[in-house]
Amino acid sequence: MSLLGYRCSACEASFSPDEERELCAHCDANLDVRIQLEGIERESIERCRDPSLWRYAPLLPVAIPGIEDGPLRTVGGTPLMRADRVATRFGMVPGRVWIKDEGRQPTGSLKDRASAIVVQRARRLGRSPILTASTGNAGVALAAMARAAGIEAVILLPEGAPAAKIAQLRVFGARLCLVRGSYDDAFRLSKEAAAALGWYCRNTGQNPFTIEGKKTVSFEIAEALGWRAPGWIVVPVGDGNIITGVHKGFAELLALGWIDRMPRLLGVQAEGSSPIARAWERGDAQIVAGPASTRADSICAGDPADGARALRAVRQTGGAFVRVSDASILEAIPALGREAAIFAEPAAAAAHAGLGAARASGVIDAGEEVLLLITGTGLKDVGAAGLALEGQPPTIDANLDALRAAISTAL
Repeated sequence: MSLLGYRCSACEASFSPDEERELCAHCDANLDVRIQLEGIERESIERCRDPSLWRYAPLLPVAIPGIEDGPLRTVGGTPLMRADRVATRFGMVPGRVWIKDEGRQPTGSLKDRASAIVVQRARRLGRSPILTASTGNAGVALAAMARAAGIEAVILLPEGAPAAKIAQLRVFGARLCLVRGSYDDAFRLSKEAAAALGWYCRNTGQNPFTIEGKKTVSFEIAEALGWRAPGWIVVPVGDGNIITGVHKGFAELLALGWIDRMPRLLGVQAEGSSPIARAWERGDAQIVAGPASTRADSICAGDPADGARALRAVRQTGGAFVRVSDASILEAIPALGREAAIFAEPAAAAAHAGLGAARASGVIDAGEEVLLLITGTGLKDVGAAGLALEGQPPTIDANLDALRAAISTAL
């Protein structure tokens, strides 16, 4: 555990580790957790046999949970895979396109990383319950990790959240409320509730420890590639917290001297929920909030809680934002299944659609090395997969002639 304190991401004011803060006391901007980097040896991590995110304990601001804590102890360690068919599809070089599949996490999304760290922080502070607003995945992750730690979780979801995510939350026994309105409405209510009721808030962007979990995906990517960064990392973006975490992870590795350069970050937003991408296109630092609507619920945020840091992360790395249509996102679901044998939810499939958009616009060249961050499993929203597929499989009689006829027709 190496917590030094907090620094404002905007005005750079510093706060001590004893100050339990969510936002800057001076300008209300997001806070960055400061950790002790000096004296950390890469070899100690390489010798560690723990495959989970806790192998990076020297770079984390919380203690390692016990083995008895079940899924809380097993978050991380997702596979990094070559994606040669994806490379071929987009006219790129096989062997230079990779996929990091976060759908393999205990609850099926990258949000498990953030919730594991936040739950450990809540334990340290002796806080319960933990409250969060979510489009689904962050709430599910918190419900599972809090349950493993014996802490109560209260989750606010927009009423239109996918049924599978609601079912997961109910299975884990979280206190769940469906909020009439959007994710932004649920987020505003959660902030009000946390302040009025004194509950510990896990909200993305509001709780600085969420990024401390999400940054670990960068550690895993760099280590799997022999302690180097790929040329580009393609990240689906809603409220901006994941891409900010990816940036912080690589920035810490660069400060340690474990990698020699930063990757360029490509943020992908759905056309109907793209306030950060539009600010980038305008060359503006100001993100204009507004209504948001997309089938990719996990990246639907009209008033992104971590938009300013996400915008800075992309600009600082010489990256870019692209906007993609819901139609292209849905098309990417079966494309990922057939090209990489990965079942992705719509928000995760946006990474594939975003690479296509970046190639078509010339943002990413054919010979560059690219990693797609697939943030959640398609089991989160099987209805979306159904929308992406044409027709229905044949129903046949139970005899060989019928099978031959059906298969020959299908082929």
